[in-house]
Amino acid sequence: MTPAARVQAAIEVLDLVIEAARSNGAPADRLIGDWFRTRRFAGSGDRRAVRELAYRAIRLCGEVPETGRAAMLRVAGEDPQVAALFDGSRHAPAAIVAGEQAAAGGIAPAWLMQRLAESGIDAAQAESLLDRAPLDIRVNTLRAGVLELPEGGQRSVAANGWRYPPETRIEQTSAYLEGMVEVQDAGSQLTCEAVAVRPGETVIDLCAGAGGKTLALAAAMENTGRLIAADADRMRLSRLAPRAQRAGATGIETLLLDANREMEALAPFVDKADAVLVDAPCSGTGTWRRNPEARWRLTDKQLDRYAAIQSRLLDIAARLVRPGGRLVFVTCSLLDAEGAGQAAGFLARNPGFRAETPGLPAGTPRGAGLRLSPYRDGTDGFFVARFVRL
Repeated sequence: MTPAARVQAAIEVLDLVIEAARSNGAPADRLIGDWFRTRRFAGSGDRRAVRELAYRAIRLCGEVPETGRAAMLRVAGEDPQVAALFDGSRHAPAAIVAGEQAAAGGIAPAWLMQRLAESGIDAAQAESLLDRAPLDIRVNTLRAGVLELPEGGQRSVAANGWRYPPETRIEQTSAYLEGMVEVQDAGSQLTCEAVAVRPGETVIDLCAGAGGKTLALAAAMENTGRLIAADADRMRLSRLAPRAQRAGATGIETLLLDANREMEALAPFVDKADAVLVDAPCSGTGTWRRNPEARWRLTDKQLDRYAAIQSRLLDIAARLVRPGGRLVFVTCSLLDAEGAGQAAGFLARNPGFRAETPGLPAGTPRGAGLRLSPYRDGTDGFFVARFVRL
């Protein structure tokens, strides 16, 4: 593909991403992958260049653009080399017409910027949410052997974490193929450390999903005790078993929950758990570095729905914790509605719990918990709070 054809391809991809954002369709990564699967003529260099152009445009547009062309014109307005490729030649985008409007710039839709500001996120902190994320890995302590990590890494703030440049292809290394490392953001690793699990305990990962945090908990528990990975999404939960086998994590029990009837399956664990992790569904405002188009999808109504789900899951988790046990609440969000406000609401509804500050090497106090952020900590954005049952 010529450079101009790559720009036109990015425009076509952006049209798909914009439509999906408006209709709650597939994520950008999947759309880009599907687009290239039907265009075998594009080489690896083409795929990389088109992807980079598309994501550059996504990061530059705060509001949802009208079209992919408008979004790419935003890039052209800041990059004369890209603007020169709008030349109308074969496979190239049409020439720029005088007065043609580019998409508006910015960090996020106006209503969302207001909610971030109300949550103590200033412009500099918000802007850092659109930086490229590094590649973080967690060394899997369940796998013995000689660990050969690729060059170019450095220790991260997490206890077993290493950090690499974003383009590092860790999946091609023997360490990854042999299950000796897992890809996991340093902030995500720290939220697992906040659970402070010990070997022999009974631990419930209430929103386990595909099990990324479950595997970290299994390693900290040294494959002892009882670890239950629960979730209402059958497909996501089914991905845990092969991941656990690769990681050497034995003894993980999976528990499929019925949404809105979770206690039917969880009844045997009432007052039994030493620790419960609630990594609750949320807006994902802390993960825009990896999913920048997510800020185009979120609405005020969706945010309220997430907050209601979080409150309900916290109250379910409270019933599972034994006296003296721990409940750890995590969201990958920087909004107080899904963080400090949620923690305050839980304590008001559950006077039998007290807040305990997680002893983490990063994070800024926010209400009854800690906030991790790209700007201050170099991690994805998280809120984490730990409650102890009296």
